[in-house]
Amino acid sequence: MGRMGCMGCMGRGLLLASALLAISPAGWADNGDGIAFGKPSAFRQLVPAGSLERQAAGEYQNLKQQAIEQRALAPDGHPQLQRLRNIAQRMIPFAPRYNPRATQWQWEINLIGSKQVNAFCMPGGKIAFFTGLLNGLQLTDDEAAMVMGHEVAHALREHARERVAKSELTNLGASLLGQWIGQGRYAEAFRLGGGLLSLKFSREDESDADLVGLELAARAGFDPRAGITLWQKMNAANRGAPPQWLSTHPASSNRIREIEQHLPQVLPLYEAARAAAVR
Repeated sequence: MGRMGCMGCMGRGLLLASALLAISPAGWADNGDGIAFGKPSAFRQLVPAGSLERQAAGEYQNLKQQAIEQRALAPDGHPQLQRLRNIAQRMIPFAPRYNPRATQWQWEINLIGSKQVNAFCMPGGKIAFFTGLLNGLQLTDDEAAMVMGHEVAHALREHARERVAKSELTNLGASLLGQWIGQGRYAEAFRLGGGLLSLKFSREDESDADLVGLELAARAGFDPRAGITLWQKMNAANRGAPPQWLSTHPASSNRIREIEQHLPQVLPLYEAARAAAVR
């Protein structure tokens, strides 16, 4: 590409950089009690939340349709699905404390028959659990709530929105840097860096979701100590997992230590919720 084309790319880069600098670091209000969380990333503001939520809703409906065609979507009367929806019903009222947009979300909770040990919550409150997680790990209600809290926390903290924004900036940077360094000896290192930046969620995202989810579940009356037994089960089920440095998830032992460290902050929330429930 000639010099004029390169200058055009630089112009787009300056516009994006200027837009990012113009973003104030304002986060959502501090909850006062519980865990003190860091502010959400300003990067997320480069991507419209509504657009991402609409895209997520479409993908979620496609997933449900595929599950229906494979006869893998649990019917409304399925006891495990009812169990999950009961957990969500207790948790959702507290979601706006962490993201005011949650009041606008059309929440959905579904169960898919699969051996996958997995669950997720897409932007906009679209939740799915796989039977391989519930049955394979024999999760208690409190442990299932820890999983749901963690996945919902990803949506509340808008980690996917941040990842998309950073991916867009990375793609722009790849275009510019590729013109400057060509396809020489730096290319492999650059591709590796771009790949790491494009991971679904970072270890920092996962740690953030652990703590937000822990507090969210405690406020809903689920025992936060179940986070410890959950990760003990996950650790036993994930022998031979990739090294922590190249994984999107912190090591289970690290997660357990972090949960233990924050139990004094969330146990009072759990105890208050339980006391309120018996009045």
